[in-house]
Amino acid sequence: MLVLGLVVSALAWAIVVPTFVTARPGTVQLGRNIFQGNTSARDVTVFYGVPYAQAPVGNLRWRAPRPVTCLHSAPTKVIDATSPPLPCVQGGTGAGDAGGAGSEDCLKVNIYAPANATTRSNLPVLVYIHAYILGNPVNWPFTHWVQQDPNVVVLSVYYRLSAIGFLATPELADPAVGDLNVGFLDQVEALRWVQKNIRAFGGDPSRVTIDGHSAGASSAELHLVANEPPSLFRGVIAQSVFRHAIPTLEQKRGQFQEFARHAGCATGGPVAQMACLRKASLTAIAPAQDAWTSYETPYKSWTPVIDGKIIRDIPSTLLLQGKFKRVPVIVGYVDPSDGRGIRATTNDTLVFGATIALGLKTFFPQVTEGDITDLERAFPASNYSDPFVVQTTVYVYRYNQPNPTLQQPTNIAHAAENWMMFEGTNTGLNGTTEFTELNAVETAFSEELIAYWLSFVRSQNPNAHKLAHSPTWPSTRSMTRLALQEDPAGSTTRSGITIEVEPADEVSMCAEVIRKIVPEQH
Repeated sequence: MLVLGLVVSALAWAIVVPTFVTARPGTVQLGRNIFQGNTSARDVTVFYGVPYAQAPVGNLRWRAPRPVTCLHSAPTKVIDATSPPLPCVQGGTGAGDAGGAGSEDCLKVNIYAPANATTRSNLPVLVYIHAYILGNPVNWPFTHWVQQDPNVVVLSVYYRLSAIGFLATPELADPAVGDLNVGFLDQVEALRWVQKNIRAFGGDPSRVTIDGHSAGASSAELHLVANEPPSLFRGVIAQSVFRHAIPTLEQKRGQFQEFARHAGCATGGPVAQMACLRKASLTAIAPAQDAWTSYETPYKSWTPVIDGKIIRDIPSTLLLQGKFKRVPVIVGYVDPSDGRGIRATTNDTLVFGATIALGLKTFFPQVTEGDITDLERAFPASNYSDPFVVQTTVYVYRYNQPNPTLQQPTNIAHAAENWMMFEGTNTGLNGTTEFTELNAVETAFSEELIAYWLSFVRSQNPNAHKLAHSPTWPSTRSMTRLALQEDPAGSTTRSGITIEVEPADEVSMCAEVIRKIVPEQH
């Protein structure tokens, strides 16, 4: 699947353990390559677009990522890493918009490090993952995080998206035809790259935490159950998790055929179709992947699948069987209190429909009316935790502060915490975003959130390095959670965050209902 170490010595600076940071300010050497970072920010060096794998183009489309190669005998090369790279080819949201911006040569990382970091710094590492369909890592900057707490190194990952990252059909299980879950495998390869190279940037490969938002949080949770080395990370943060079905390969056959037809590769069977798709231009690929809402198939969204290799079964099944990595977790709390769907902020919803029933049918096509009745009866305007909380240390939050730039500023919608934590970012289409300035109260609240997050990265405990005025965040073992919000009186020195008690029957009801439904669902 991936190059794992027994490689001819003439290959892959990516597998060579870096030995030093060069004397030139803002540079790092990996093998024969010297990367010049961006030193414009106070006390932080940002290395943009450092490759962790080869460009997945031509015959490498829909193939597992391959490490970057570089001959040791080649002369030393200085690589400009001062400007953000193009994002991976973007998908559309399904609302009639068009994706297509970006590049296929995108398997890269951005690294934010304290300016004085050396190979001896041994700083904990945060790896950030965005969503499956579209996203550009520079839209979630971390410079201010490292300025606030210069005891971490942060890395954000570019990986293949939409159909380019998650095309699936049974024939792709044959290595002669292609590989499955290549977007997820990109993430795994990036984590492997971190293990081999992050010391050059001041990081400690034994202290890696994965963070993700929305479908990126889904990725973070999938890494908990994925068939990958447990040494790749030691903690997970899952913000506003976008939960969805993980289909079987047969359930994705219809989506593959619809995509191939829209891309002009409808004939000849899957093997010939894959050959056609590898030759197709992006001007054919992008509209085909953006047409997913019109596909005549129930499993139409671009998501990971059960491939029997990296994702071996339904995640909930693996969790209930105890087949997951027992690491500390922060998770955005699920709160269906307004009756519209699954959310992690107070009014958050990704459901296409006005009711829980319609939303569940959209994301979980095999759900039955009986299942829906059981869920609605178990969770009437109440909250519940993830099935694995009783077996590992989990810190739960309900984000309760609106994004003030939205048309409905009292609605605490999906991604509201991202606006607060990432300098007022409101992401748009095709890798774009618009930043708006935070006021003094918002900045103070943002610093509280970042302190909790980076405390978790540093110690696997959000309380060890929190701000002095912030409340202690209890784990779910005490049946409580945090409600994250500004001080209602507008103070910049007093916390507005509160502790909420979670009724004991919510967890037990969740476990009972999920155990009943999970064997039927994919």
